[in-house]
Amino acid sequence: MRVLVVEDSTNMRDVLVRGLTEAGHAVDAAPDGPAGLARAVSGSYDAVVLDVMLPGMDGFAVCRDLRDRQVWTPVLMLTARDAVPDRVNGLDSGADDYLVKPFAFTELLGRLRALQRRGAPPRPAVLRCGPLSLDPAARLVQCRGETVELSRREFALLEFLLRHPGHVLSRAQILEQVWGLDYDGLSNVVDVYVKYLRDKIDRRFSVDLVQTVRGAGYRIACVPPAG
Repeated sequence: MRVLVVEDSTNMRDVLVRGLTEAGHAVDAAPDGPAGLARAVSGSYDAVVLDVMLPGMDGFAVCRDLRDRQVWTPVLMLTARDAVPDRVNGLDSGADDYLVKPFAFTELLGRLRALQRRGAPPRPAVLRCGPLSLDPAARLVQCRGETVELSRREFALLEFLLRHPGHVLSRAQILEQVWGLDYDGLSNVVDVYVKYLRDKIDRRFSVDLVQTVRGAGYRIACVPPAG
């Protein structure tokens, strides 16, 4: 197996490289987020062992950027933080597994073997709603065959709605998923971004996809309403 280790601690990086090499793996290493991202994008790896706390760019950002660039190499995240939100954040960033420091090296090897058996994750399916399509891997949104330019947050909001077609999603649910667990729940940011989506999709293409359910939240309607 060819493994990339991205770890800023010199001691930990040396331990990982030496242990993985002794276990028969070919190993490359990077000391920070930007260098790790560059290696992961340009190289062909079977797995990436990625620390969360990195200089220049943290592990969450590195993992998100890899997935945005359609690099689906399995990622095993390492962190000293074991709080549930941190684990959720890592997995939501596109990581395949999560290992809390300190750990037994034999467990790391076992998890890498499991990732190798699993292989690279499949390319996410294109999400569709009437004339609208969203390709998570290519980060491409189209309506009636025309490309719709969205910001990262607008894209995340639309993707969340499209993954729950017809379901009413409360502002609290949207805030938690799209903005994070610690975002100010009293903010009207959801309403503002829903307006952005309507301006760029509903009004531009004369459709009624992003709907308000008064007192409950928002939904995306992929079929015309009855009656």
